[in-house]
Amino acid sequence: MSTTENIRKELQALADSKYQEFHSALVPGVGNILGVRVPQLRILAKEIAKREDWRVFVKATDTQFYEETMLQGMVIGAGKMKLDERMKYVGMFVPRIDNWAVCDIFCGELKATAKKGKETVWQFIQPYLTSPKEFEIRFGIVMLFHYIDEEHIDALLTYADTFSQEAYYARMAMAWMISFCFIKFPEKTMEYLKQSKLDNWTYNKSLQKTIESLRVDKETKDVLRNMKRR
Repeated sequence: MSTTENIRKELQALADSKYQEFHSALVPGVGNILGVRVPQLRILAKEIAKREDWRVFVKATDTQFYEETMLQGMVIGAGKMKLDERMKYVGMFVPRIDNWAVCDIFCGELKATAKKGKETVWQFIQPYLTSPKEFEIRFGIVMLFHYIDEEHIDALLTYADTFSQEAYYARMAMAWMISFCFIKFPEKTMEYLKQSKLDNWTYNKSLQKTIESLRVDKETKDVLRNMKRR
């Protein structure tokens, strides 16, 4: 039995039919969900990352279930390796992303990598920010969440004004990013919003996401509501 088949059996043993039904509703269009909760996947990923054959699993292309792909991404984030090897695996994995959940969890698993190799990872994600593929550009944008800081905020807002994607999950990622920028840099992001070149849908969704935040005060939310484009 192959490494992938063994891990698949481990996942099937963790499957929960009720959670499968619940999670399937959150990830429309994905029909191969077993129903394994993310915390359980993280525990398994850390355990797999200690095995000698973790690279065999990460490289495998004969996966059958959503959780197998998710788990591969987690192992890439958890495995002990040098930055250049990890980025090689990231580049291999990104084309496998076909839904928002795998994308966003994977980006979250790379937080420590982005912190340690900040400039290397920054340069790595740049081509994805102009990709015509929905989940490649979402990957790039969600990775930008690790760069909402003094050094990069101007670059992030400048990039936002070049954004012209029509794909839903790419636009949602952009709106989400701008809301996070607003939380950390409210004055600078407010000035950006006042002259933003974003399309109306993404602009309004950015306002909505910011208004929904518990970290924005009521007075500011009232101002943002009045900034909505008609």
